[in-house]
Amino acid sequence: MATELASSPNWVPSAATCLAAFAALLLLFLRGLRRRRYNLPPGPKPWPIIGNLNLIGSLPHRSIHTLSKKYGPIMHVWFGSSSVVVGSSVEIAKAVLKTHDATLAGRPKFAAGKYTTYNYSDITWSQYGPYWRQARRMCLMELFSAKRLQEYEYIRKQELRCLLNELFNSANKTILLKDHLSSLSLNVISRMVLGKKYLEESQNAVVSPDEFKKMLDELFLLNGVYNIGDFIPWIDFLDLQGYIKRMKTLSKKFDMFMEHVLDEHIERKKGIKDYVAKDMVDVLLQLAEDPTLEVKLERHGVKAFTQDLIAGGTESSAVTVEWAISELLRRPEIFKKATEELDRVIGRERWVEEKDIVNLPYVNAIVKEAMRLHPVAPMLVPRLAREDCNLGGYDIPKGTQVLVNVWTIGRDPSIWDNPNEFQPERFLNKEIDVKGHDYELLPFGAGRRMCPGYPLGLKVIQASLANLLHGFNWRLPDNVRKEDLNMDEIFGLSTPKKLPLETVVEPRLPYHLYSL
Repeated sequence: MATELASSPNWVPSAATCLAAFAALLLLFLRGLRRRRYNLPPGPKPWPIIGNLNLIGSLPHRSIHTLSKKYGPIMHVWFGSSSVVVGSSVEIAKAVLKTHDATLAGRPKFAAGKYTTYNYSDITWSQYGPYWRQARRMCLMELFSAKRLQEYEYIRKQELRCLLNELFNSANKTILLKDHLSSLSLNVISRMVLGKKYLEESQNAVVSPDEFKKMLDELFLLNGVYNIGDFIPWIDFLDLQGYIKRMKTLSKKFDMFMEHVLDEHIERKKGIKDYVAKDMVDVLLQLAEDPTLEVKLERHGVKAFTQDLIAGGTESSAVTVEWAISELLRRPEIFKKATEELDRVIGRERWVEEKDIVNLPYVNAIVKEAMRLHPVAPMLVPRLAREDCNLGGYDIPKGTQVLVNVWTIGRDPSIWDNPNEFQPERFLNKEIDVKGHDYELLPFGAGRRMCPGYPLGLKVIQASLANLLHGFNWRLPDNVRKEDLNMDEIFGLSTPKKLPLETVVEPRLPYHLYSL
């Protein structure tokens, strides 16, 4: 009947109908007005279609650092059609990561999360909700608990001794330090997560160690790049930069390896009643069978978490230690102070153990200074506003991406004296840690989305750097002056050196300590 009346040429709308239509139009107008009246942070004027992407160079953290000098500690930019707010001060970082932690705990759905982490199934890119909360509990209570890390200390100790022995055998030769550091991290994390060194050279190896290291480098690069299709969705299918093709190729390689790992683990425990988990994959597979889980952990979820554990545990420690050694080669007086502390506290007849780290304040200060000046993630993984909120007096609409520029905070002259200089002394007698409580120093992030594996990464960084300084004298190759050492970086989810460090080591302890 209503349709017939509406289609009749003689039909006249009633007062009630007119009032309803007017109310609807008024509501739409007010919504639009409200949208237009958002008090957004200052920022550069966007171009049509591309927004402010034209201002972002090959090192986005540096480009944004330059922009923040002009527009202030909280800035609004447009990446294509995506609204992005960048925080570059301690106050804004605290507001994002603590005050509004839950509101800003979402993640944008980037192509990297879709194609390289089993459709957002890992802990980094998974959406905030029951699945992510369950994953975080698994990490904190099972995978990275203090008890679990203590159980695996013997693995870290054994692999570190292997590294020191390798360096001893390479004494007085030019080496690529990153290769040795990556092998250490990869061997430690492989044994802890996978139960053995799946990546040793052998005829049955699914992938060679060198190829797997390249896969990890590619994973971190692709998870940090600015893929144009993420910001201008209607041209996503063109894959103008070729990143999506690379993501799909990488995903196939990782999946082949992960399938092999899971098949071996499942076969190993067949027919064994009350099987005791021997590694983290075993723990994940047991959790996948737990009927009490709020969200069932599927096979692809186990693979996603396993990949997360391997990648996160390998990259952060190798990158940080390489930057630290690079800085020390430019400042030999700092190296001298570190070895004096090590000789005084440890002596010259044994290696540094994890329990010794608390008694080495200067070595700890070197670690913190390396993390300040060369944070592994110069901009924390983007967050997404789940609801409207207010930061620093500005409106942040729902759906806005929020970045915390750790790189800029680490160079803020209002916090740090001579911020561009490598000065470990700045951390002596100061209660600043890297555990997410001090917003001046956030190498692992803070809040709900903080890296859950940071206790492991920190142990490997501290112990490996302390022993490398204790066990060897370091110098640059004869044809390289310290003033000429390249300190450029590559941008991705992590920020390694653009040119891997070439260096020469000379043993400084009694020779018998280097034998296995």
